[in-house]
Amino acid sequence: MAAIDRVDPPRGLSIAEGTLRQLDYWWAVVKRTWRGGVVSSFVAPLFYVVGMGVLLGGFVAGDPSRLEGATSYLDFVVPGLVAAHAMQIAVGETTYPVMGGIKWHRSYHAQLATPLGVRDVVNAHLAFVAFRVASACAVFLLVLAPFGVFASWWGPVLAWFVLLVLGMAFATVVFGISARMRSEEGFGLIFRLGVIPLTLFSGSFFPIANLGPVLEVVAWFTPLWHGVDLTRMLCLDTVDLPLALVHLAVLAALAGFGWLWAIRGLDGRMRS
Repeated sequence: MAAIDRVDPPRGLSIAEGTLRQLDYWWAVVKRTWRGGVVSSFVAPLFYVVGMGVLLGGFVAGDPSRLEGATSYLDFVVPGLVAAHAMQIAVGETTYPVMGGIKWHRSYHAQLATPLGVRDVVNAHLAFVAFRVASACAVFLLVLAPFGVFASWWGPVLAWFVLLVLGMAFATVVFGISARMRSEEGFGLIFRLGVIPLTLFSGSFFPIANLGPVLEVVAWFTPLWHGVDLTRMLCLDTVDLPLALVHLAVLAALAGFGWLWAIRGLDGRMRS
């Protein structure tokens, strides 16, 4: 009965107050992990862009009719890479760290022994993930600006907000999955059968039309494709407003569903 009392959500705390009460904990996490984050979030992606977009891209003909309006392969691949990067950070921060909070260092148990509820714990963790996605994508876009890959100054600014929504769409859903898992062995399947195929076949490296008519339709239903296509529209200034609104609605709906899914998942796990 005591375990149930610790996770009951009605504690009288607002969403903002419940999240801010954990600011010191997550700031300590940032201070302890930022060095590794610099390499994985900033340095490695830059090398990837140079290798794929500049060096390999030099062998790819920049036909705008075949590259969705991009005049070079570098212009085409950059929005896809940064969108895939947002997804990878979001998934990485909501798999093993969630399992750690439940099973290994059990920080969730300590937090729920206070006036915090499950909703507050989930919100604070997702706020940290949002910070990671936002900061990494902002640096990514700033570093690439001198390469001349953006058609306007406002395109990457709006794309940054899209990348944040994209990251949270994945973070909330994967958080809910991780909270329901009993073993970390399943994370390998998430990365091998989820993250890697999405990165390769959701339009990041080549137009999904090249997949063929059947797989192209399958790609339409992947969240990453919505994020990649919308990010590319904004960066290349080729916005199709109706389609852009559909992309945004899909990502926002997935993030909203995932938030509820994450809260219920963690609540059920902590009760068991």
